Amino acid sequence: MIYNAAIQPSLFEDNNYMDIKFPKPQYLGAKYIHSNWIAQFIPEKAKVVLDAFSGSQSIGFLCKKMGKKVISNDFLKFNSQIGKALIENKNEVLTSEDIQILFSGNSNLKEFNLMETLFTDIFFTREETKFLDAFRSNISYLGNEYKKALAFTIINRAMTRKVTMGHFAHTQALTYAADPNRIKRNRSLIRPLKDLFLELLNEYNSAVFDNKSDCLAYNENILELLPSLSGVDLAYFDPPYCDSHADYQGFYHLLETYTNYWKDKDFINGTKRYSPKKHSGFETKKEIINSFKMLFNLSKDIPYWLISYNDRSYPSIETLVEIITPYRNVNIEKKQYQAGRGGKGSVAGSSEILLICKP
Repeated sequence: MIYNAAIQPSLFEDNNYMDIKFPKPQYLGAKYIHSNWIAQFIPEKAKVVLDAFSGSQSIGFLCKKMGKKVISNDFLKFNSQIGKALIENKNEVLTSEDIQILFSGNSNLKEFNLMETLFTDIFFTREETKFLDAFRSNISYLGNEYKKALAFTIINRAMTRKVTMGHFAHTQALTYAADPNRIKRNRSLIRPLKDLFLELLNEYNSAVFDNKSDCLAYNENILELLPSLSGVDLAYFDPPYCDSHADYQGFYHLLETYTNYWKDKDFINGTKRYSPKKHSGFETKKEIINSFKMLFNLSKDIPYWLISYNDRSYPSIETLVEIITPYRNVNIEKKQYQAGRGGKGSVAGSSEILLICKP
């Protein structure tokens, strides 16, 4: 069985990157649905783009398709692995030999039992948690960091497909998976993770390409990363929308736990969320205004900024513009939600905001 047959070198030689499809995410607040709208505001002359809060990586991927050097960053490791797999990675895909390695038995039962211990009968059956532990034990045997990142990216995506609503902030996954009406609407609820992984594999392999730029993916707090960067032409900021579904660690704690494979955290509540949370500075009202001030000051040498926001978030649009004004001229574009899509304030009647900041 060949898994990388969808890779088309001739396509890349023609530099027709825009035909390459980004694997559709299932991620609260993902900008995938807004990518065409955002694209029109990305300056053609901006050759180096920083995607500072990259999340699902959809906007960084868009910029990579536009032929730009992309610097992707997210402080959650499972998100940064998507960046390593689809932004920084130029040509490494998962082959049939790699899949054979990943689907082998658990290489170290004593060390790799975290999923079975923590999440059996919460999100998955014991059979599935044992599969996840075995899969995780075998990632280290893949040939390089890009293959490993692809493995993490695809198995994490498979987990969100198998759980109703695609996140892990509820404890009804197995109840929903036994509901015939829900199964009728979404058969992924009862499909093995192994099958979901294989179904997703070609889609992700086909999204690996070389745009002839040395793109990078980081896993840092952006306030700590920015001082080390230079030569960036455009910064795209999509921070958590404070007071409006900002708790990504609550929604996706299982993916972060699985990717880090923590053994030294407390796991709390019915969902076994890790504690303490990682600190970003952008999730609480107490910190966020000061964090924005630091962010914009550290970005003062980057000529162009695009900032995704929502009119239900804290601080208000007016306050955010006041913080930006000492550094840049600001134009505001709006796109109203006609129906709620979940996450980041996207309820019917609210608006997705794009702040276009120029020298």
